[in-house]
Amino acid sequence: MPHSQKPHALTRRRFLHTTGMLSLAGGTAWNVLAQDTVTLPFENGGRPLVKYPQKRPLIRLTTRPPQLETPFAVFNEGVLTPNDAFFVRYHHTPVPEAIDAAAFRVTVRGRVNAPLELSLADLKTKFEPVEIVAVNQCSGNSRGFFQPRVPGGQSGNGAMGNARWKGVPLKDVLEKSRLAAGARQVTFNGLDAPLVPQIPDFVKALDVEQALDGEVMLAYEMNGEDLPMLNGFPLRLVVPGHYGTYWIKHLHEITVLDETFNGYWMNPAYRIPDNAGAAVEPGTTPAKTVPIMRYNVRSFVTSLADGARLKAGASVTVKGIAFDGGHGIRQVLFSADGGKNWRDAELGKDWGKYSFREWTIPFAPPRAGALDLKVKASNRLGHSQPMEPLWNPAGYMRNVVETVRVAAV
Repeated sequence: MPHSQKPHALTRRRFLHTTGMLSLAGGTAWNVLAQDTVTLPFENGGRPLVKYPQKRPLIRLTTRPPQLETPFAVFNEGVLTPNDAFFVRYHHTPVPEAIDAAAFRVTVRGRVNAPLELSLADLKTKFEPVEIVAVNQCSGNSRGFFQPRVPGGQSGNGAMGNARWKGVPLKDVLEKSRLAAGARQVTFNGLDAPLVPQIPDFVKALDVEQALDGEVMLAYEMNGEDLPMLNGFPLRLVVPGHYGTYWIKHLHEITVLDETFNGYWMNPAYRIPDNAGAAVEPGTTPAKTVPIMRYNVRSFVTSLADGARLKAGASVTVKGIAFDGGHGIRQVLFSADGGKNWRDAELGKDWGKYSFREWTIPFAPPRAGALDLKVKASNRLGHSQPMEPLWNPAGYMRNVVETVRVAAV
């Protein structure tokens, strides 16, 4: 059955406090102030640090819509990214600033035999809750490092975060709606809406098989608390191991289709080259594309930053994180000489196959001088990271072996 991309204005208005919406003139009911500035390590990398409600100062990429990046030092604080430090990514402005949780409903419609309209209380009392620790990573995380440069939000490495999500399996909700014969895909729509009708509403789709895998979740809690407003309050889709484009915020419409959904944000947007590395030669366009889906393997040093000074001969513990799209991290290798020699790092507690995995390794600079520290992870399928960065025209899925340049003195 056909699926409309037009926002359901009356339904949205019922849930939103209109006095808390961004004005068309570009003002905001929120009082947001620049606290300081940072410079990310690429051309035009200057950014303000801005504090929004429920957030500590974060790196602001854009104001309308709000795009806020987590300062990278946060990832050294622990496996779970605090709610107030979690990155923010919207595609449309205005965005919800206040939602009436009591009036809020999520509907399930389309190719179902028992359409549903569920309140938050229904979700919390009529379904068995589940929890999962999972990374949410923007498709364009690290886009600012691409060479040649590509258009889009020029983020550093902080458009990602790891949280403990609580909610109900999408599978249980869809089974309650009794899918009709021929159901093929499920679409998801949130309360954020385009400014003008000519802009496509942000609607994403999953195949029915994936929607029923038992892992995709309708989440109402994050790290033991209600979702922050800027991270999707009161309900968001959690698609473990998959890029954040699928993690619809303020989720209020679920529609089951008997066809493949080809809305703008599935095609032509958020697509990657259809090859093993999701890459093409810089400056070229791919002959064929597919929707972006699972994370590739990534790893980072978190305890040291470029320019750090270490004492020659003194031992320090180097620390970091690694993750992938859900197969689980098997090994992390560390090099202190630019990749000539590698040593195994020790993996920390396993929080689940979708979580950050901490790693540590003792290291003592043997002599004074410049050092290129590198880290490389492998998952349980044997997939690892390229030594040289791969390129695609959308700036997606960067996962090169990262280098931290330090000095021993």
